[in-house]
Amino acid sequence: MNRPHRAHPAWWAFAVHRASGLALTLFVPLHFWALGTAIDGEAALDGMLRWTDNALVKFAETGLVVLLAAHMAGGVRLLAVEFLPWSDRQKTAVAASAGVAIAAGLLFLFNVTAA
Repeated sequence: MNRPHRAHPAWWAFAVHRASGLALTLFVPLHFWALGTAIDGEAALDGMLRWTDNALVKFAETGLVVLLAAHMAGGVRLLAVEFLPWSDRQKTAVAASAGVAIAAGLLFLFNVTAA
């Protein structure tokens, strides 16, 4: 089946925005669960914080930062599409949004590994 609209950068920006939103939605209950360990006392919270020092968790946090940045950049792009006049620079805006998202994740990763 031929779907030429899926080759357009704006469609990919839409898809990344939706996928990042869904992934963040799945993350929120886990985040609340982790924060909820503080209710069980200092020892439970300390155990959770020790677990988050795991390299796999740090890698997942980097992915989370990329998802947050991608979702934010996609939201800003969507606001621009809705409220600004249409121009041919939309493709550049999509590429810049992706670059900002990846750069935010890399900055986070480098900061985590340096600490």
